[in-house]
Amino acid sequence: MTELPGAPPPEPGRRVWLVPTPVGNLGDITLRAVDVLRSADAVACEDTRRSGALLSHLGIRRPLVRLDAHTMDRAAAVLEQYPRLAYVSDAGTPGISDPGAELVAAALEADIPVEVLPGATAFVPALVLSGLPGGRFTFEGFVPRTGRERRERLEAVAARAETSVLYESPHRLGATLRDLAAACGPERPASVTRELSKKFEETARGSLEELATHFGGDVKGEIVIVVAGRPAAAEPVGPEAHRAEAFALAAAGHAARDIRDLLMARGLRKNDAYALALQATGAAPPGHGSS
Repeated sequence: MTELPGAPPPEPGRRVWLVPTPVGNLGDITLRAVDVLRSADAVACEDTRRSGALLSHLGIRRPLVRLDAHTMDRAAAVLEQYPRLAYVSDAGTPGISDPGAELVAAALEADIPVEVLPGATAFVPALVLSGLPGGRFTFEGFVPRTGRERRERLEAVAARAETSVLYESPHRLGATLRDLAAACGPERPASVTRELSKKFEETARGSLEELATHFGGDVKGEIVIVVAGRPAAAEPVGPEAHRAEAFALAAAGHAARDIRDLLMARGLRKNDAYALALQATGAAPPGHGSS
């Protein structure tokens, strides 16, 4: 094993380790992670082929056990079979937009000590590379692909004062940037980082509208989107301004639901936005129609 001052070998006894793995460059694996992988009875992982290639690169031979989002119900049995278990996701830190939380819960339920090693994750370098404020930020992970929950999550990004960080797949990047531009306004500053630590790493910075145009074609790699918080000039306005906007939208033919969503994007609470939208359109709440 690698020996470093202040880095003792893994503790004896039953244990579960969550081990971050490189998001791109294999040189980003830590020495402690190598020690833990060597000392484990087995390595549980999302993809045995991908993790097997990493272990082969490191010169480590350990049993591999598939434990992904579809097979996590086997966690208790795997913990019983392998008292000293290391868990890795395909890239980055397990439990951050990857499986892992369920394994931690199963280990704690069985009174098995759990250690989470520091190491690679994609959103921290992408946030720093963005050049946007990082003192306070919200990590959104992957937003839903469609529907009401997606719309509400993007509206929350629009209304938030601090920086937001999102993950996205390459084939949905363009659509998400366009939806963010619609929710936040086309001029909201943002960045897109892809292929972190790899040969073709790229960070593009600009407005959401500019980034949507830049990434309008085919894109490859894992994606991190960083969106600036709501500018100070867009602080929530008073109730009279909200009321005037709601009635103006209603006069323009907008439905109550659309008015509610637009008011929420301005920072109004959902219940207040809904009540004002109903008032502006003269619509009755569900279940309150005439008998």
